Amino acid sequence: MANFGEGRRRGTGGMLPLLAISTVAEYYRLPWKPPVTAGLLAANTLVYLRPAFLDPLIPHISEVWFNPNLILKHKDLKRFFLSALYHLNEPHLVYNMMSLLWKGIKLETSMGSTQFASMVFTLLGMSQGVTLLLAKSLHVFFDYRRAYYHEYSVGFSGVLFALKVVLNSQAEDYTSVYGVLVPTKYAAWAELVLVQMFVPRASFLGHLGGILAGILYMKMKSSYSGSDPVAMVVRGVTRAVTWPLRFLNSMVGSRRRRITGRGRVGRNHNGIAGPGIWRCQSCTFDNSGWESVCEMCGSGRGRGNGWSVNQGQAHSSSDLPLDELRRRRVERFS
Repeated sequence: MANFGEGRRRGTGGMLPLLAISTVAEYYRLPWKPPVTAGLLAANTLVYLRPAFLDPLIPHISEVWFNPNLILKHKDLKRFFLSALYHLNEPHLVYNMMSLLWKGIKLETSMGSTQFASMVFTLLGMSQGVTLLLAKSLHVFFDYRRAYYHEYSVGFSGVLFALKVVLNSQAEDYTSVYGVLVPTKYAAWAELVLVQMFVPRASFLGHLGGILAGILYMKMKSSYSGSDPVAMVVRGVTRAVTWPLRFLNSMVGSRRRRITGRGRVGRNHNGIAGPGIWRCQSCTFDNSGWESVCEMCGSGRGRGNGWSVNQGQAHSSSDLPLDELRRRRVERFS
């Protein structure tokens, strides 16, 4: 999260091509492409770039700065949620998205897209909420008004700190944070201090809120054994949105099965080959119900040769000798 006393114009650094190349290279080598991570990367980047076709729909950054005073005073949920998707400049965006690329792929691959989407949404709300609570507490008990309660900040780093806590919660090894070797499970705390040293204007409270949100999330997850309600909602919405595509896919697949002119060689001898299909007893090739002769070996369907689901049971006949079967195949396809 970047923190400034008031709104500031974003700069350009020419770093977006680096982000694009890294993302494409990382996804190209993956056998399964994590869709939620890709969607988050795209959403943050599009909000920053503000293409013409989306510009009227995307609020200006001045409308979504995370400011505890304005959020509590006006009950402004737009600032509460959307501020995490905005970035001040290209280095700010690229640094956060490179971190999201690495963490998102690892977590989404291990836990699945639905659970990952549920966790990200939960951590976003929790990190913003904890930050808001910290700012209000400092204001009430220590009269920290200007320092935290009235500061403006944006960025996805609060959620990234929370994801880092979740990712490293079970780690027992050591890792390097800006050249400092620390236990991996405490890497987020080390990064909190070092980032503040190197980037003094970063939002210390926003990053701290992310770490505390990650710890709280892990505590809640370990003590709660029921189904994740957010994951259930995400799963339901996903199924509802993708229902037309699944329906069309089932229709196309069903049509292909019905009108196929060529069968397949099978090993299942229970007689069930599909609607309107009969299986040759000689070579086990599945033929269309319109065919009276096996397309593979030329054996006739009559005299009980082949099984059909329309017949409901199998008819017996003797298998052809191997030499005869080979001869018929050669004649059929020569």
